[in-house]
Amino acid sequence: MKRDLMVFDGPVTLVGGGELDAGLIAAAREIAPRVVAADRGADRLDGFGVPEDQVAAVIGDLDSIADRARWEGGATRVLHLEEQETTDFEKCLYSTEAPLYVAVGFTGRRVDHTLAVLHALLSNSAKRVIVLGPDDAVALVPPGGIALDLAVGARVSFFPLAPVNGVASEGLEWPIDGLDFAPGWRIGTSNRATAARVSARFDGPPMLVMVERRFLGTLAAAVGGASQA
Repeated sequence: MKRDLMVFDGPVTLVGGGELDAGLIAAAREIAPRVVAADRGADRLDGFGVPEDQVAAVIGDLDSIADRARWEGGATRVLHLEEQETTDFEKCLYSTEAPLYVAVGFTGRRVDHTLAVLHALLSNSAKRVIVLGPDDAVALVPPGGIALDLAVGARVSFFPLAPVNGVASEGLEWPIDGLDFAPGWRIGTSNRATAARVSARFDGPPMLVMVERRFLGTLAAAVGGASQA
């Protein structure tokens, strides 16, 4: 099936209908000013200081948006994708191309929605995506590994979405070198930084890295080459 692709030359903030506040949107837009709303995420933008001319698109099956007409006929592109094989989050990813995505409003409230977002990260592993929540910033570890400027004592967690092996690490209280990870077997949550710079490398892509929200900028730099905020 041929898909109509929107191409962006800079990072994009994706906005969903989950847990959201002004601080989350502001943090995301410091790195990614342009906004793409996933269906009902468009309804959440009011009151958060997002100019309508910065909302590049509203994308989804549009079964939840309250005021679709508001966005039609203006500068915002409305992509109505009727297929039900993917979530609205996935529709945003496959309908656009950007060097980095910062996704807000996709965690909290419903656990099944959060799990679907993690599934989408794996099924779209070629995309560079950060999922930002009230406490955490989450992304897939890039194929070449990840290096992060954190702070001594900062929490850093790893969670495998499929079997994957640890190759090398530095600056972790519990090194991951030579460890086999898999859901239901071994995970790497609640590790800690013992140095200002932490690095980890794995032999495959399906490993999530989770850092404290305050380190969004360094995570963006590590996974997408974006400038730190």
